[in-house]
Amino acid sequence: MTRRLAAFAVLLALALPLSAQRRPPAFGGAFGYGRNVPYDGRFTIVRLWYARYPGWSYDYPEMEQNVTNLLPAISALTPNPNGSNIMRMDDPELLKFPIAYLSEPGYWFPSESEVLGLRNYINKGGFLIVDDFHFAEEWAVFEAAMMRVLPDAKIERLSITHPIFNTFFKIKTLAVPYPGPLGERGLIGEFYGIHDLNHPSRRLKVVIDYNMDIGDYMEWSGQGIYLMDPTNEAFKFFINYLIYGLTR
Repeated sequence: MTRRLAAFAVLLALALPLSAQRRPPAFGGAFGYGRNVPYDGRFTIVRLWYARYPGWSYDYPEMEQNVTNLLPAISALTPNPNGSNIMRMDDPELLKFPIAYLSEPGYWFPSESEVLGLRNYINKGGFLIVDDFHFAEEWAVFEAAMMRVLPDAKIERLSITHPIFNTFFKIKTLAVPYPGPLGERGLIGEFYGIHDLNHPSRRLKVVIDYNMDIGDYMEWSGQGIYLMDPTNEAFKFFINYLIYGLTR
């Protein structure tokens, strides 16, 4: 673990993301971002698209590229080096990928087809990571959409003792500030989840970062915009999510 952490810190410092306007062909995706990489059995990060607001794309593709570059150095996981994917929630091809990432759900108003597609994905074993939103108004929009997807679900706050926080890295605290001025003024992340059959002993199907934006931390990890400690923690959270989602 010491060697992993050392490699993690070094690679984090070297992971220089490209500017938001430069999108390398290797990290393509649908909807104007190039072509998705074809499924070949290797782990590929999937970002979910939704209409009406560009928040689904925030931190793309730098977040995905930094994580993909880091994973082989600290784990046995071999991600697809050729890129990441952007997919609709009702795309049948989504079922080939075990983990999906949803950004800015405070502006997410899914169609009925997307509701059914995401419900089918989660119920068949897909793991959903929800990130990058804050304030009550955004929570209300997210909760309404999530209740359409999983009408019987209970969204419950997670404690530090939950297995997801000890799956690969041992997370020592959940008190991570939101990136930037909001965090400096005291906005601290909260972590929620939805379990299978709403029982805490069952598999976690959805993990929710509220008052938090780990994607932003990971996007700018090589630029020194944010403090090193919470940036490191953001990577630890995300990698734990990936390992949990791939092994449960």
